[in-house]
Amino acid sequence: MSFYIGREASKIWKRICAEVSIEINLLAENWKYLLAGLVFQYLHGLAARGVHYLHKPGPILQDVGFFFLPELGKDKAYISETLFTIIFLSFVLWTFHPFILKSRKIYTVLIWCRVLAFLVASQFLRIISFYSTQLPGPNYHCREGSKLATLPRPDNALEVLLLNFPRGVVYGCGDLIFSSHMIFTLTFVRTYHKYGTRRWIKQLGWLLAVIQSFLIVASRKHYTVDIVVAWYTVNLVVFFIDKKFPELPDRSSAAATLLPVSTKDKDGRTKEENHKLLNGNSADPADWRQRTQVNGKITEDSSNTRHADSATNGA
Repeated sequence: MSFYIGREASKIWKRICAEVSIEINLLAENWKYLLAGLVFQYLHGLAARGVHYLHKPGPILQDVGFFFLPELGKDKAYISETLFTIIFLSFVLWTFHPFILKSRKIYTVLIWCRVLAFLVASQFLRIISFYSTQLPGPNYHCREGSKLATLPRPDNALEVLLLNFPRGVVYGCGDLIFSSHMIFTLTFVRTYHKYGTRRWIKQLGWLLAVIQSFLIVASRKHYTVDIVVAWYTVNLVVFFIDKKFPELPDRSSAAATLLPVSTKDKDGRTKEENHKLLNGNSADPADWRQRTQVNGKITEDSSNTRHADSATNGA
């Protein structure tokens, strides 16, 4: 028993080491994109912090979602955040599953390059939206009479730059159109829908995205319009930006030795040529001659086939 456990542990360790080696090479090529995406996450938080200084509490706007969904209240506001945390952590863990599991379909670095690109584009549109029009926040800490509804004038720039994390992020006001939580949720769900392998998880992901939408409105963290705009904006952003990216390299065992690990094909072959190689055909268009199998041997054209047939008949 101990021998079996030791052998399996050794296999897992070798798999992790091999995956780390691959991902380090990809990271060396793509670190600029990852760093830019992470820096923009901070800039997005800085923009949300800044609009809080401009927020002016007022009467809650008429909203169809508020009419149909009863308010959860301050004591149950954690339900929405809990579901979002589960979705967030589950996706992060899935992107690192190639380090442990055998069924490796993705490259972690390349997936996060795509995800951060989707997030940056969506968040950029979000920043433009909530700075264009500041709506009175519907959340309990953004209403009239709350001390957190409007931030006092900062004493220094450092107070703004540090974002008062995490309290400043949780108790923000003014950054409404459109929902940041839905940007992350829809980006993660769409990414898994394309690259994930479990059908039931894909269906569960979309169901959780819908539930998350209702919980955000029920928690009065956003108006219904913030959720509606997020649904079509994020999906359109992901749809169009994803077309600009090359397809991820195939990680199947058959293609592992032919398709490049990097997004840059070091041999200069196109994706179409690689597929031809996988099918046993030449990548050179000039070599597209019909091949016929005779007695276990492959001949190049019909004339050769006739000669081979004659040989087999004794002629």
